[in-house]
Amino acid sequence: MKISGIKIKGITSDSRQVRKGFVFVAIKGNRRDGNLFINEAVTRGASIVVVQKKTPKIKISRKIKLLTVNNCRKFLAEAASSFYGFPTDKLKVAGITGTNGKTTITYLIEALAKESAKPCAVIGTINYRFKGKVVAAKNTTPGPVELQKMFVQMLAKKIKYCAIEVSSHALDQDRVGGINFSRAIFTNLTQDHLDYHKNLENYFLAKTKLFRTLSPSSVAVINNDDRYGCRIKKITPAKIMTYGIIKPSTVMASDIHFGLQSSEFTLVAPKIKLKIKTSLVGRYNIYNILAAICWALSENLSIKDIKSAIEKFKLVPGRLERVDSQEGLGIFVDYAHTPDALFNVIGALRPLVEGKIVVVFGCGGERDKLKRPKMGKVVTELADYAIITNDNPRSEDPQRIMDDICAGIRKNNYCLIEDRAKAINKGLSLVRKGDCLLIAGKGHENYQILKNKVLDFCDRKVVQACLKSAR
Repeated sequence: MKISGIKIKGITSDSRQVRKGFVFVAIKGNRRDGNLFINEAVTRGASIVVVQKKTPKIKISRKIKLLTVNNCRKFLAEAASSFYGFPTDKLKVAGITGTNGKTTITYLIEALAKESAKPCAVIGTINYRFKGKVVAAKNTTPGPVELQKMFVQMLAKKIKYCAIEVSSHALDQDRVGGINFSRAIFTNLTQDHLDYHKNLENYFLAKTKLFRTLSPSSVAVINNDDRYGCRIKKITPAKIMTYGIIKPSTVMASDIHFGLQSSEFTLVAPKIKLKIKTSLVGRYNIYNILAAICWALSENLSIKDIKSAIEKFKLVPGRLERVDSQEGLGIFVDYAHTPDALFNVIGALRPLVEGKIVVVFGCGGERDKLKRPKMGKVVTELADYAIITNDNPRSEDPQRIMDDICAGIRKNNYCLIEDRAKAINKGLSLVRKGDCLLIAGKGHENYQILKNKVLDFCDRKVVQACLKSAR
């Protein structure tokens, strides 16, 4: 690949990765300004330095090509795609975005593809994986250079499909620029990440970027029951498939029956009407299944394989994941960390639980503060008792976070226990057979971030240790 007539050997926005013949793209981020690392990049061998318009004058050797562009992030994404030979032109990439459901849908797509004997890669919150290779996820959506490298590796392994969680941050920061999405799925939109986006409309507009750039041959799969989904239908040039339970949609679920161990529904789609049983519980998971089925139908997977894959599917780590106990207690771990997600998961459990519901939860530090009182209100209104504790406080004062949560509470059915392990133990002491303990917020995570320390911490392991010590 050549840029400005210069043959290049690599491209990066990380000065530490620069080698001789590389392009260094100086990106001004929220925490670091890439312009401060230009000299380091040049010392390491950069042939071209890319800066954004209106950047203060840069003094570098005349031997180094200085390129000025309108948007460094967009340039990096598109240049990375070009450098690696536009791999997504040969790979069928499905991008899933929305506040809730992204991870579950990627797992379901993976299962559907596997049932049809078509290899599928997944890039998401829990990990990045394909053909036996598993890499722990640093971000829900990696940077553009890392993404394009992975796409090349997928093609080398003869992968046909890739399901990728696309966060609003990634869209806003053009991390997925240069990707040819053949499918895009919108789940829903509720409050989250307003520390970054400032308001719900900005958050929504970030999500729309995935759909505005689709080609007419692509397929946009949209939740027809979500008011923001209805807006997306009007702005995408792609073919549209809808799913829903309430409004008439391309793919629908009717006659839904929920249990604590499974759910059943009738799948209704063009020329299709059949019963499906799934181990996933809750109305929100029916929506997730319908979204994945839309993807499968758009890829012409057989209805036999679709039904088989959904009925074989067990669970997603940390998504309403049951923790087995000899005592027969109903203990669940879930990633719910927004008011809407908590509303959905507690609402899913309520009609299935004979006794009381106790919820252990907290809020992450350095994240959307406006959702904290709303989360407190939702949990205390819907659950019988709440134990407010640490999540990942990061650099924030844990007590201040808990105070923010309490600001939205109007009932006297809660307590504060800062230590998360002690909070979980307290929750266990309050439940008996027929009750339910929901431990929310961290889900699959096996760590806790306190100030500048990353500690080993897994909700499931803590539960098991507490139960063992109590026997």
